[in-house]
Order: sequence, then C-alpha cells, then structure tokens
Amino acid sequence: MKLAGIDGVIVDWYGLTDFRDYAILHRNTTRVLEQCERLKMKFIICYEDQTIPALEEAERIMATERVSHAATEIMWLSKYWFKSGSYVKLDDRPLLLSFGQTGLTDEEWSQCLARSEANVTYFSQHHRRAAAVGAFDWPVPSEAMKAFERFHKDARSWPHAIPVAFPRFVDIYAQAKVGLSYGRLDDDEGKSFHRMLELGLKSKAPIVQLATWNDWGEGTQIEPSHEFGYRDLETIQKLRVIGQDRAISTRRMHRDTVVPTVNLGGDRRATHSPADLRLPLQLLQQRRRAKEAGDSRTRRLDDIAELISSGDLSAARSQLDQR
Repeated sequence: MKLAGIDGVIVDWYGLTDFRDYAILHRNTTRVLEQCERLKMKFIICYEDQTIPALEEAERIMATERVSHAATEIMWLSKYWFKSGSYVKLDDRPLLLSFGQTGLTDEEWSQCLARSEANVTYFSQHHRRAAAVGAFDWPVPSEAMKAFERFHKDARSWPHAIPVAFPRFVDIYAQAKVGLSYGRLDDDEGKSFHRMLELGLKSKAPIVQLATWNDWGEGTQIEPSHEFGYRDLETIQKLRVIGQDRAISTRRMHRDTVVPTVNLGGDRRATHSPADLRLPLQLLQQRRRAKEAGDSRTRRLDDIAELISSGDLSAARSQLDQR
C-alpha cells in the first residue's frame, strides 16, 4: 500500500459484542491498527450498524437499547482507538463512517452521536444524514457510472465528501443463488478505475477512498493478481501526483475486505516506481523459502521489511538481491 501511494486503511468494524464473528473481527481490527501505527500509516473506522438489528433479532439487545448500544460502542472508540496517533482527524475531530442504510435510522444516528459525546466528524454512506458533515461513496454496479456521477454532483453542496474509486464489479450473488444480481461494472482495461480515481483526486475532497484492497469475491480488489498484475497500483502511483493535498485510503469491508484510503496530507510524494511494487513479493518469497528450509534466522528479512516500510528501497533491493 505504501509503495503504491496509499496512506491508510478504513476498517469495517462490527463492534464489541461476542456474537457471530464480531469478536474475531474486533481482534483483527486491533491488529490492523497496530500495524498502521508501526508503519506510520493512517486508520479510520467505518461502523457497521447493521449489527444493531441483528443483535436485536437475536435478543442480545432490546429494541429500546438500539441507540444506547451504538453510543456505548462509539464511546469505547473515543476512549481507545480515537486517541491513536494514526487515527485520522478532520476538522480537529476523529473521523467516523457508517456503512449501509439498514441499521440505525437517520434520527437514531443523531441521537446516538449526541448521547456518545464523542465529538466526531461523521460521514454516512451515499447520502448525507442529518448528523453527518457529508457522505462517502460506494459502488452501485447496477447504475454503473451514473451513481458515481450523481454522488459527485450532490457532494458539491456538502461541507465534506469522500469520493470512491473502484476498478470493476463482478457480481456473483445471482450465480451463487444468494440473491438478486447487483449488476456489473466492466474493468474496461483499467479505464474505469483511472477515470474514477482521477476525478476523485481532482475534487476538493480531503480523502479519496479505494474500494477495495482485497474483496476478491466481488472482483473489486486492487491488490496484485495474476489476472491484472500490478496495473491498478501503478495507476495509483501515476495519478497520486495530481492530488498531492488529497488522501487515498483503502477500506476493510464485508468482514474480510480492506479498503485502502489515500490520505496524502501533502507531506509525501509519489516517488516510488512500478518496479518498487515488486519488492514485498520478493521479500515474501524469501520468507517462504526460509520457512521451508527450517531456517529460523529471519532477523535479516525483518530488517529488509523495515527498510521497505521506511522508504530505503535501494538498500532493501540490494539485500534482497544478495539472497
């Protein structure tokens, strides 16, 4: 992510309750935050409020506890993760997103934020809720580029907005007989992603969100693949120079998906090359060979990882080539 010019991640968080896989997700989110702090990357939480009706249906909370439950979880965020030096602030307040429209109602979100006293900069999905400073965009493949263009138009009247860029959407839900199809957005040889990211970086938005890092099921991944290689990451490298005062982030969605967020902040430049994107794979391959050989002396490889994360790529490449 860092070599491509991505500055942070947005993690879809399901809260603190030990229900379904929520506790596992919370533990893994903690690990992601720890790595962001170690690598000097940024971090944002997107609260998955569809957990509220799910907990209510399972009789884990009462209908009268919907708002208080969410407020308690946001207060926990305020007490712990919001205090991290890696956590993103906008207008001097921690940034908080919420995903979807099937959890808390608009009025309940207003009550929740008032009760939590967290003093956050809040973004809702697609449409600006009453308590939000704006909204963040997300793929609507059934409408293709129309929804994307509509968001950019609506966002002009908001104090803030977080546009999205995604490479493609390959619907599998109808094929898997899970539900109706969400539609499809063709990759168009990378032109779809290039156009969305270019418009996002040229906008006045403080953050541009990439959907997603690794949602392989929906085909929106920008992580390197056999099919597309490093093409989408190279696109980010090229276009990042356009928006030097903008942020690009990835995002963790749908339980196992990381969404990158490009948060440029103006202090870093897209100085890495496409060849640099291959260094993490070289490092991974050497780690695998060391493991297969039963070699537990991995300090050298750990040092190379630190060189890569700190931007000393010349030294990292030299040591990788010595292996």
